[in-house]
Amino acid sequence: MKKLLICLVSLLALTVYAAGGDVEVVDLGDGHGLVRINPTQRYLILPVEDTAPDVSISVMADNMQVETFTVRLAVNKVDYTVPYDLSKVAGKHVVLRFAMSPLERGKERPKVKESAFCSRLTLANSFDASNRETLWRPVYHFAPQYGWMNDPNGMVYKDGEYHLFYQYNPYGSRWGNMNWGHAVSRDLVSWEHLPVAISPDGLGTIFSGSAVVDKNNTAGFGAGAIVAFYTQASVRQMQSIAYSTDNGRTFKKYAGNPVLTGEVGDFRDPKVSWHEGSKKWIMALAVGQEIRFYSSPNLKEWTYESKFGEGQGCHDGVWECPDLFELPVAGTSHKKWVLVVNINPGGPFGGSATQYFVGSFDGHKFVNESPNVTKWMDFGKDHYATVTWSNAPENRVIALAWMSNWQYANDVPTMQFRSANSVPRDLQLFQLNGETYMQSAPSPELLKLRSEQVMSKSFTVGKEYSIGQLMDNNAGTYEITMTVRQKKQGSLTFRLMNQQGEEIEYRLDMAKRELTCIRDKSGVADFSKDFITSTVTQVEGGDLQLRFIVDRCSVEAFVNDGRFVMTNLVFPHTPYNKVVLNATGGSVQVKNFTVYNLKTN
Repeated sequence: MKKLLICLVSLLALTVYAAGGDVEVVDLGDGHGLVRINPTQRYLILPVEDTAPDVSISVMADNMQVETFTVRLAVNKVDYTVPYDLSKVAGKHVVLRFAMSPLERGKERPKVKESAFCSRLTLANSFDASNRETLWRPVYHFAPQYGWMNDPNGMVYKDGEYHLFYQYNPYGSRWGNMNWGHAVSRDLVSWEHLPVAISPDGLGTIFSGSAVVDKNNTAGFGAGAIVAFYTQASVRQMQSIAYSTDNGRTFKKYAGNPVLTGEVGDFRDPKVSWHEGSKKWIMALAVGQEIRFYSSPNLKEWTYESKFGEGQGCHDGVWECPDLFELPVAGTSHKKWVLVVNINPGGPFGGSATQYFVGSFDGHKFVNESPNVTKWMDFGKDHYATVTWSNAPENRVIALAWMSNWQYANDVPTMQFRSANSVPRDLQLFQLNGETYMQSAPSPELLKLRSEQVMSKSFTVGKEYSIGQLMDNNAGTYEITMTVRQKKQGSLTFRLMNQQGEEIEYRLDMAKRELTCIRDKSGVADFSKDFITSTVTQVEGGDLQLRFIVDRCSVEAFVNDGRFVMTNLVFPHTPYNKVVLNATGGSVQVKNFTVYNLKTN
């Protein structure tokens, strides 16, 4: 009996590994295990290895499964940590069940007792989300505190606040575990991070969608309620709703979910808006390679109206994240309807991009006025999932994009967080050569970031003109504006450079009226062959007003106040602080060259 007891004790010592006084890891063999928790503090801190396989975690409280999620539990080393909030299971007996995956196909699972996470699981009452990646973390572009972010969702304005929800993985900096993250701003520049707004449930994870202010209580949730629409993704995709009566701080899911189902696989991203002409709510929904329109009097019951897409625009990928709104045409008293359709892949330079259509909408059907023309909203590589704020003040139409590309979004060289959004942009239409196009200008709130003007002068570029230092103490957050007087022939090259010789280059071909962006030498670029693709856009003749908005890991180039736009990520080892201009085919005049230092509070 004594020998048997010793053997049992020895076996227990091999299978139970204490990670802390209130956390116990149990090895069940072959990569399977349990984590027993006495939730005396708010968070379980999970160690993550960015390149490890996903591990599925099932959380059980008092023997009942609460939720599941995936996390890349650290096997060889800990790259960063993420918190799991235990407040939802406070006072209960908590067990996490997991099964680790082989590191490579055909190989054995890692041994739990030898994995880096085993001894690093801890409890804490707080989680330090402070920035540990200052080199490429943007200052005035929105980015999550930690974890992964993609599409902006549910953007709505109410009572002085711009609400930004977004596709969010709180358990790692790669795509997965889709929740709606949440932040608010009063000026579109400074953002307050709020807790996750909408989390997965039995119907699936929470994919992209929109939100409206139900001013007249059409849904019965209360006058002024914020009603969110989102795709629930599991085996199939369906549309659900949730509502908030406390200005978006908490949401309650509608008991009658889902409110709209379909019979196809790609059936997602509802964008809902009020159509005054028909006195109904309209939903634009991405379905495969078309947009379907539905109407509703109460946000709960939806009637099919029409579809749009066959033979229109680019069809080289899946259509996603639609938006529908009306815009004024500059210089006229007219308005036209715009249907935005994001596509992946199929962008003009590979991967994901934003196309749009201009025409009419009567509450039932959208008609494209130029069915033989494909129009792109941005000619950079990193502009996708573009949608606009609902209920924006002063009838403004303000857009925001996810600043990345699905070709390499999971592989960019950041780790604590991945992805940021573009700067907010005010939209209107303009006419050029018989066509109507969309103008996308930086929102005027960005002007408040200009803390000091470094230089303002005009000069002539012969073969080469250099500015050796843009500013002292350059933190990589600045803006450059200038006017270029074009000629009939020749070219002008504009390069932003750092001390390491890294550069992003813009080349203006005056004969072809083309502006090209080249970033193969911009810094870290070897994480994807698709990252170094050059981008090109047509521009007008005459003087060109150029505006470059720079923020550590991105350069957004606006030509003529957003009539032509390029958004591109960059990952330099130090900020670009030098400008070199080269002219061929004769000298080029540059007027009003100004550098602004940009700062937030």
